[in-house]
Amino acid sequence: MSKFKSKGKAKSAPAAEAVSDKAQNLVESAQQIWMAGMGAFSRAQEQGTKLFEALVKEGVSLEQKTRKFATGKVDNVRDVVENKVEQVKERATDSWEKLEGIFETRVSRVLGKLGVPGRAEMEALIARVEELNKAVHKMNKPQAATSKRSTKAAAAAVVEAVAEAAAEAPKAVKRTAKRAVSKAKKALA
Repeated sequence: MSKFKSKGKAKSAPAAEAVSDKAQNLVESAQQIWMAGMGAFSRAQEQGTKLFEALVKEGVSLEQKTRKFATGKVDNVRDVVENKVEQVKERATDSWEKLEGIFETRVSRVLGKLGVPGRAEMEALIARVEELNKAVHKMNKPQAATSKRSTKAAAAAVVEAVAEAAAEAPKAVKRTAKRAVSKAKKALA
């Protein structure tokens, strides 16, 4: 039996070595797979950080572009609104000026119908009265050669001129001029 046993031992030694080699290969493969996994994890960490930083940069750039775009649109809208406001102001001013013109025209017409003199009529009347005052002052200056009769005649001529001016004037001015003429006539008499 010893022969048999030695044969078994001889055969089992190479089989054990083969199993041992396979186990060794398996352990080495497992170690390589583990190392590859660790390398992949390390690379993923590096790439992930770089990717994250790249995404942050891209986000900042996109935000700046969006802000510029939005600011541009806001400026455009503001310009449009300001233009519209200016147009409305101009229209309102034009309308107000037209309304003032219509009002002034109607008031002038009503005052004319009531006999209230206008600016031009009053200025003409004032100029005429000033002329007459100058004539009266000339007559009132003492002159040696003039007599009372000639002074009265000159005064009567002035009163007559005022009466003529009053006849040409509107009603309100006529009343005032007539009163002045009657006072002047009483003073002359």
